[in-house]
Amino acid sequence: MAASMLVQRTATLCGAFKGISQAKAVLPVNCRCWFMLQTAGYNPKPLKLDFRQPYIPDKESDKTPEWQKTGRYDKKLFGRYGSGSGVDPASLWPSHEELEKLIAEEREWHPPLEVLLKNIEAKQKEETQKRLAKEKLIAANMAKMPKMIEDWRREKREGKQKLKEEKARKAKLLAEARERFGYNVDPRTPKFLEMVAEIEKEEKKKKKLLKRRLKEEQAAAPPAAHS
Repeated sequence: MAASMLVQRTATLCGAFKGISQAKAVLPVNCRCWFMLQTAGYNPKPLKLDFRQPYIPDKESDKTPEWQKTGRYDKKLFGRYGSGSGVDPASLWPSHEELEKLIAEEREWHPPLEVLLKNIEAKQKEETQKRLAKEKLIAANMAKMPKMIEDWRREKREGKQKLKEEKARKAKLLAEARERFGYNVDPRTPKFLEMVAEIEKEEKKKKKLLKRRLKEEQAAAPPAAHS
């Protein structure tokens, strides 16, 4: 009786949707009705779950995932089921190496108040030393400033004087070349450069002779009388 009524309702639904889905139908109407019948008659089997008993994984079984065999999962089981988990509380205590690591992390990230105060004092002392050293360097540089300014001015004067002397020497050489050759000579020509080298050679010779003469005069002069 119930099956015949279900078949009649299904057939009615198929007729109602027939006019709507004719243009876009992919499967025949009979196939669609059969699929709907199968869907309406689907009766899944209930899952065999017992929520009254805790799930304790079998660590000896190969089907048990590896993450359920770790100490971290044991801690989770003990926190959820307590002694009903079958986990020994002593096994949850960290090992000697883990305990030392935890203590080291605690000291690094959460040091005692005494250590914090010492670190603050050391940092302030270091900053004070840096500030004093900087102030000392600034004071020393400020004390040298007048001499540095004077040296800069002297170098500037000497540079100007040297430039002036080189300019005068060049003009003298150009005048001498004009007098020797009878026309203006380009200072970049080999002729002018040869003349300059010759003049410099003569000047060195004259300086050498003058130095020798002064030395001979000093040697011939009588020694000064001592009182």
